[in-house]
Amino acid sequence: MKLVKSLFLGSVAGLAAVAGAQAADLPARKAAAVEYVRVCSTYGAGFFYIPGTETCLRVSGRVRAEYQYLEPVSRASNSIGFRARGRVALDARTATAYGLLRAYIRMEMDRNTGVYASGAGVGAAGSSNLAQAYIQFGGLTAGRTTSFFANGDLPNENITTLRFYDYPDVNVLAYTFSFGNGFSATLSLEDGASTIVNNDTLFGQGGQRYPDLVGNVKYAGTWGSVQVSGALHQARSISPAFDSELGWSIGTQIGFNLPMLGAGDALWLAAAYADGALGYLGFSGNVTNTSDASASVFDAYIGADGDVETASGWQIAGGLRHYWTPTIRSAVHGSYASVEFDDAPVGLADFTEWRVGVNTFWTPVSGLNIGVEALYANLDVDGVTAGIDDDRWEARFRIQRDF
Repeated sequence: MKLVKSLFLGSVAGLAAVAGAQAADLPARKAAAVEYVRVCSTYGAGFFYIPGTETCLRVSGRVRAEYQYLEPVSRASNSIGFRARGRVALDARTATAYGLLRAYIRMEMDRNTGVYASGAGVGAAGSSNLAQAYIQFGGLTAGRTTSFFANGDLPNENITTLRFYDYPDVNVLAYTFSFGNGFSATLSLEDGASTIVNNDTLFGQGGQRYPDLVGNVKYAGTWGSVQVSGALHQARSISPAFDSELGWSIGTQIGFNLPMLGAGDALWLAAAYADGALGYLGFSGNVTNTSDASASVFDAYIGADGDVETASGWQIAGGLRHYWTPTIRSAVHGSYASVEFDDAPVGLADFTEWRVGVNTFWTPVSGLNIGVEALYANLDVDGVTAGIDDDRWEARFRIQRDF
């Protein structure tokens, strides 16, 4: 029995030795090299190379919690509202022989209640919105981004509404000519539906036949920036009995850095005139202050003589931002707007509106802003009985984290 056991163990040992010798003769298989993510410093902080490519990517976002009080116009109206908003953005950039190739996507997701969701009664609303999605290639911009009528470098920090063209996102096809030393000019075809303001029921709103044509000339330097913009906008009747009208607007937006007052201090101004294109003044529909003081806003209407007329108006807005400490800042801002209807039919009246607000923000750590704002609005409608209260108050509290 011992002899059998010895022979068995010897055979196992021999086989193991042969197998080891054969394994030693085989080529060694190396582990795949680990490709680490590389920082891309070309375009600023937060960018990294997508592994295996020369494309730099930045992932960013925002979470905003906001609470609003709005003086109600009637017992059926909400006076409070809650908002939760999330933002996710992707920014991909690649250097090419033709210039920068960029793709940008920004998604906004909301959950709103009260005054954020509806003007009256109890309501809640949620949405997922493709706020921006565009491609830039050299001077070309195609997709959805901020209108080129607006100066994207304006240092405004108003939370509540002011009457100016306040960074609206629209669908565009644009080309920017860069002349160097901070000078540029842009021609842009933009979605005219985004700037349509109500047309009266008789004139109606017909289908658009061409987009808005927007152009600007801009200078940006160390002191700030200035931009002069113009737009052509079609107001087209749904009825073949009435001619379409070509509305237009011209405006300027200027921002000044004020380091002599304090680091980060800035002043901004915006002014525009429009005829048949009141969306470029910051209007989107009816203006309501109280149940007794409200005003209709139209691009085009049928006048008392039966002819097509266009509404005209102008606005001026501005604000000042000041840092009390590196972490505490305040802003005061306001706007004034006037709208006129020539040969207006019954029920359509000229009006003026002015708004003034103030806010204060605390930034305890980088990327976190906690602030409150109050705004007072006054609406004066021609023909409204004297003595009617046309004032309205609004307040908001905001907590926002950017990353």
